[in-house]
Amino acid sequence: MMQARGRLLGLGVGPGDPELITVKALRLLRESPVVAYFVAKGKRGNAFGIIEGHLQEAQTLLPLVYPVTTEALPAPLSYEQVISDFYDEAALEVAAHLDAGRDVAVICEGDPFFYGSYMYLHDRLAERYDAEVIPGVCSMLGGASVLGAPLVYRNQSLSVLSGVLPHDELKRRLADADAAVIMKLGRNFPKVRAVLAELGLAERALYVERATMANQKIVALDDVDPQSSPYFSLIIVPGERWQG
Repeated sequence: MMQARGRLLGLGVGPGDPELITVKALRLLRESPVVAYFVAKGKRGNAFGIIEGHLQEAQTLLPLVYPVTTEALPAPLSYEQVISDFYDEAALEVAAHLDAGRDVAVICEGDPFFYGSYMYLHDRLAERYDAEVIPGVCSMLGGASVLGAPLVYRNQSLSVLSGVLPHDELKRRLADADAAVIMKLGRNFPKVRAVLAELGLAERALYVERATMANQKIVALDDVDPQSSPYFSLIIVPGERWQG
């Protein structure tokens, strides 16, 4: 008799505040014999910090350690190839547990399908194994809440933009947006701030680092140090207020 295979569980655990994990994600986390998490070498990771207090001794921890943490690699290395190979290997590690009949909960900061690393495992495994994804509070919603900034009013549309976009492309998309969230700042912050100034949006824009985390930081756009803007930061340009 063939052994039943385990389930792949993508658990969104929220943007940082441990109390923002959903009841369902917490239940499945506690029930899973294997808990996998993405992490940089030598780090615990934000997602792991959110759920660490809920783990039990009997659970197996499966850290999936990124080989690189920057897209700027010396030639002839290709970031795309290095990271693709890493996700292939991570999928094999997770699949070994699934084939042995063990459920694997892959935790993901924010939401698994919103810039979440889990999605790359899902792409590789979901066609072969039972998979369930539990949505989580994503960073832009955590950011809006701590900033006290309604994102969109009435019939407005929201654009979610990557700070990695080239200057002119970012400017074009932002100019066409009713409201916007700009993510993946870090080294891209000076370019993003310049675009906002060129469009006359700098005064409307709001900046937050590590929204909902214990070390959360809200500062004026002009006061942000371009050299220390972290990856876990975003800019919100709320829609024009509508008096309904």
